[in-house]
Amino acid sequence: MLKLILIQFDIEWHAIDKNLSKIQKILDKVEWPVDIIVLPEMFATGFTMQPELFSEDEHKSVHKWLTNLAEKFKCAVIGSHPDKMNGRFFNRLHFFSPEGVHQYYDKRHLFTMGDEHKHYTYGSERRIIEYKSWNILPLICYDLRFPVWSRNNNAKYDLLIYIANWPAARNSAWEVLLRARAIENQCFVVGVNRTGKDGRGIQYCGNSQVVSPKGEVLHKINSREVVFTSNLDLSEVRNYRKSFPVLEDADEFEIK
Repeated sequence: MLKLILIQFDIEWHAIDKNLSKIQKILDKVEWPVDIIVLPEMFATGFTMQPELFSEDEHKSVHKWLTNLAEKFKCAVIGSHPDKMNGRFFNRLHFFSPEGVHQYYDKRHLFTMGDEHKHYTYGSERRIIEYKSWNILPLICYDLRFPVWSRNNNAKYDLLIYIANWPAARNSAWEVLLRARAIENQCFVVGVNRTGKDGRGIQYCGNSQVVSPKGEVLHKINSREVVFTSNLDLSEVRNYRKSFPVLEDADEFEIK
């Protein structure tokens, strides 16, 4: 069994200290132990197009906070934050384990309608993370619209996690696509979104949810700030794939 804590909250615009403090207060109400804490996309700043102000190339304040969080609560932590590498900025999803292991994924599909591609560099590869007998594919927001990128070739992963700043105006797509990704990949899908309004005036309605490999919505919450727990059973994935082996008939292809 994998126990996840999903945190949906109103991210204060460009206010790292306030957001980290808010998350800490939310976590004080959690019943421990858990296995993974999942935070929204750019949980410390909001969906900023000013990565030069907040990237973790020097001070590493957010990295350090995530590391301490994982160590303190003895669980893994997932969330994205602007990062700088070799002179380029990335919308980078970080995975910190309680043992101090750091893995990351750079957002592949940048939201061009919001000029994300003008400020960040496109990621080039997926990363499947092994944790507590689960294979986990973490992706970011706009990636949800591109099924080829998440295609579960040879059933390599069991859990697909999307962290997001997904606007309320396109909520219907968010809900439909989360279910579609679960059905086509025969895996659990977790989508963690923010709520509230950001510094550009964009409204978010949350609707974070957990979907079963059959496409059933197991948990769904509305626009309120909330932390909720979901327990996922790996045997449910494996048994369903054995009884209905759709992935064995999938087309083979290579992403270039």
